[in-house]
Amino acid sequence: MTTIDVLLEWLRGPVFWAGLIFMVLGLGRHVVLTLYGIIRTYRKAGDKNIPVRQVVGATLRWIFLTQGLKNRLLYGINTLVFHICIIVVPLFLAGHIALVNQATGLSWPALPNGLATALTVIAIIAAVTIVIQRVAFTTARRLSRFQDFVMPLIVAIPFATGFLVMHPTWNPFPYQFMLFLHVLSGDLILFLIPVTKLSHMVLLPGTQIISELAWHFPPDAGHRVGVTLGKANDPI
Repeated sequence: MTTIDVLLEWLRGPVFWAGLIFMVLGLGRHVVLTLYGIIRTYRKAGDKNIPVRQVVGATLRWIFLTQGLKNRLLYGINTLVFHICIIVVPLFLAGHIALVNQATGLSWPALPNGLATALTVIAIIAAVTIVIQRVAFTTARRLSRFQDFVMPLIVAIPFATGFLVMHPTWNPFPYQFMLFLHVLSGDLILFLIPVTKLSHMVLLPGTQIISELAWHFPPDAGHRVGVTLGKANDPI
């Protein structure tokens, strides 16, 4: 067994499971803290009448990115396609399902190879296009942080390496080396999900209710603001 084979076994075994556990615990922490914040804010709210239908509608619009489709059509479509691809391909790729089945006995229907390949290519193109669009649009560029430019490219790495692994005739590098990069990049993303913007996969559903509650001030909010600013007794 070569050194790279040993590393692959290590990445597929202990590192993968460590990353998976870290991701689940990290996202679980985000969910718990978010729910705690929502409950705490609701209890302190002066007006507890929450427009549930409006909040649910706004949440669904943001989840399915229809807000982006309305304001910036090409960017919205590209982002929507990117999210669909990066979720569907890893979960329904035949090779990934086979690995899960080998480890746990679980299995589910896989994507046809041709469709999986097409979605992989689309994900890579969409990732690069997202970065280009963020750089090209002044407003998006000003609002974006460093990771907003880097994360789509990092997410694209396991897709690009996976494509080359599955298509040796397109692969200019040794197969084992490319497989090593594919597994390594996939494990890396598991560790990055809870500590980067990728965590929005679980945080996004709560953003609209938090935004709504933020406007339901406690009854004495005005007085507290005045005290903080040193203007509690000033006339309005």
